[in-house]
Amino acid sequence: MLLLVICFIILLFIGVPIAYGLGITAFLGIALLPGVSMITVVHRMFSGLNSFILLAVPLFMLAANLMNKGRISEKLIEFSLSLVGHIRGGLGQANVLVSMLFAGISGSSQADVGGIGKILIPSMIDEGYSKETSVGVTACSSVIGIIIPPSIPMVVFGAITNASVGAMFLGGLIPGVLIGVGQMFVVYLIAKKYNYPRHARPTLRQFMRIFIQSVPAMITPLILVGGVISGLATPTEAAALACIYALILGMGVFKTIKPKDIPPIILETLKLSSVSLFALATANALGQLLSYYHVSEAIFSFFGDQVDSSTMFILFSLALFLFLGTFMDAIPAIVLFVPVIMPSAMQFGISSIQLGLMIVITMAIGQITPPYGLCLLLAGKIGNLSVGRSFKAALPYLGVVFIVLLLVSFFPSITLAVPKLIKPEWFV
Repeated sequence: MLLLVICFIILLFIGVPIAYGLGITAFLGIALLPGVSMITVVHRMFSGLNSFILLAVPLFMLAANLMNKGRISEKLIEFSLSLVGHIRGGLGQANVLVSMLFAGISGSSQADVGGIGKILIPSMIDEGYSKETSVGVTACSSVIGIIIPPSIPMVVFGAITNASVGAMFLGGLIPGVLIGVGQMFVVYLIAKKYNYPRHARPTLRQFMRIFIQSVPAMITPLILVGGVISGLATPTEAAALACIYALILGMGVFKTIKPKDIPPIILETLKLSSVSLFALATANALGQLLSYYHVSEAIFSFFGDQVDSSTMFILFSLALFLFLGTFMDAIPAIVLFVPVIMPSAMQFGISSIQLGLMIVITMAIGQITPPYGLCLLLAGKIGNLSVGRSFKAALPYLGVVFIVLLLVSFFPSITLAVPKLIKPEWFV
């Protein structure tokens, strides 16, 4: 087991992608076990993906790509700017607000950075914002993409634990809004310090024109979240409907998507979703290997012997996933370690909804913390800023996420209030 851990660390250190590192480690580990067929790895990879709910992952990404290619995200940026552009640091404020709106479409932080960051980071720099501010606010506001519903990690968590995805979607609303409002406050303080510009307040006529143009785009989150919560559609079905709706908007309403654009959009979606799903598949194979070595029993025994309160369990869990987030994406981390700690969470009276939100927000922080920090790397690349300077600039906004994480962890009513209010039957 020690040799396998060393092997995995070496693979990460030399730059092997996490999905391949998990798969290679699983193959080597199974090969060293007597009497266990190598076909076990392939079987576990296949069975890990053999889930209807996981079809929502590529469909969420397809909906986001259609919205970006159809320039529908630009409508959301214009609408956000009309709402908060008159506040000091208006474009930075709009950056956070549009991330909150786009989160209701993509379910992915990377899609947020890729779609919104390519527009707003150059625009902020052109308006006189420093590269640090432009990159920092874009990277950190993008993590809202997996907290405000829909959320790909929440779908995966639901598939692993059989927790209600609809309840998790509702549970992410308040934490996501708190993070967004907190980051907008930080933008205001920094903008006031450096005297960043603000835009003129639009007239009522201008605002209504922009609002009417944005309404079709803002219906997409209602399809995604409303369909799941109402019970009219599963997450996968709701994501498929959102794709159809986004295609109708792009081709029929805004006429920004041509038939020739469809193959490149699908190819881009396949590339993005295959990375996440392959990591999920190899994580399942590695999870099978860990079960052969009785790692789950060892960790459960540790929690049983060393952790004697829900507070200690929460602190240990946060520390574990904060550590994992520095070198691993949310999906393999959830697949590998949630089944291990779930029994202890139930033992301490922590609901699957609260645990899921804790883990999702913790792994969202991992999107910013090096060396993994994919959102930070993408934003820094767009803004032509080094990783060190990007991370330093992100710290004030990242602090807001961490504060909300602690609130969610120790005050579960923050996550459970909305689900209990709208769907109390989920908790009977």
